[in-house]
Amino acid sequence: MTRGGKDKDRAAGPERKCIATGQVRPKAELIRFVVGPDGQLCPDLAGKLPGKGIWVTSTRAALETAVKKNIFARAARQQLSVPGTLVADVERQLARRVVDLISLSRKSGLAVSGYEKVKSELAKENAEVLLQADDGSARGKSKLSTPHFGSYIGWLTADELGMAFGRQTVIHAALGAGGLTQRVVEEAQRLKGFRIGTSDALAAAGAAGKENRAK
Repeated sequence: MTRGGKDKDRAAGPERKCIATGQVRPKAELIRFVVGPDGQLCPDLAGKLPGKGIWVTSTRAALETAVKKNIFARAARQQLSVPGTLVADVERQLARRVVDLISLSRKSGLAVSGYEKVKSELAKENAEVLLQADDGSARGKSKLSTPHFGSYIGWLTADELGMAFGRQTVIHAALGAGGLTQRVVEEAQRLKGFRIGTSDALAAAGAAGKENRAK
C-alpha cells in the first residue's frame, strides 16, 4: 500500500476554464467566484451564489496569479474590489468546510479518531480514508498505511482535526465508506492545493486553531 493511496476516479461532469492557467478542468477542482452588487469579489465555495461564475484552479499559485495580474477584473470586465486577504480567506474557508464535513461524518458514526481505533478500522478494512495531522510525529504516522484503493489526507493540522472530533488535538483519524466520505475527499483535494509545500500556511492554520480554542 502506498502513502498516497489510489486517487478516486471522478465521474464525468461539468468543466470550467481557469482564468489563471487557461486550463479546462472539472468544477470539483476549481473555486468559483462571483462579483457582488458593490463590485466586491466573493469566493463561492459551495457554488450556489447568484451571478456569473469566475473560476480559478484550487491552488495557491493559481489564485495568487489571478490576484497579482488583475485577471479577475478582466474576466468580469469591470473594476473590482479584491480583498488583500483573499488567498488566506479562501484557504481558511476550504479548511473549515473539510473540518465541518468530517465532524458530520463523526456524528453519523462514519469517522473515528485515535491511533488504536484507526489501526483497528484499517485492520478490519472498514476504513476508506486515512487522515493524519501534518504536524504530527512522522514516526508515529508511518506506522499506519493508507487503505488499499482508499485515500489519504495529510494536510490538516492537529488542531483542525481536533475541532472535527470535539477534542483539543487529533493526529490519526479514519473515515468509513459511504455518507459524506467522498465529499470530504473532494473538498480536501481543493484544500491540498493551498497546503502542500506551503509550511507557512500550515503554521498559520495551527496558530489560528489555537487562537480559536482560547476564545
